Amino acid sequence: MPDRRRNQRSPNKKENMMVIVGGWFEVDPSERDAFVAERTDVMLRSRAERGCIEYVIAADPVDPGRAVLFERWASQADLDAHAAAFVQSDGPSVAPKAVSIRVYDVTGERPLSAR
Repeated sequence: MPDRRRNQRSPNKKENMMVIVGGWFEVDPSERDAFVAERTDVMLRSRAERGCIEYVIAADPVDPGRAVLFERWASQADLDAHAAAFVQSDGPSVAPKAVSIRVYDVTGERPLSAR
């Protein structure tokens, strides 16, 4: 898999710090699979954007009324460009009942194990 952290935008350390976006969507359990499927194009477009390392909306395997969002961006500038250009095509037919999304600034990373 290619490293998509290339082409950093600025020498500003804060701006070049990796950011993680994490959250959840509460949906009707009978509509969860449709909710995720309707967002496939958004995931594909986002993954092709500059600085996108990971972008996924997936069904929670334990809670049938929940979908989880996970994004990794090479920099805040890349996330800002994504947010500014974000367009949901044709509006989804399945809307969430509740949403919680947070942005986390990453100061470092390391493998989980020493292996």
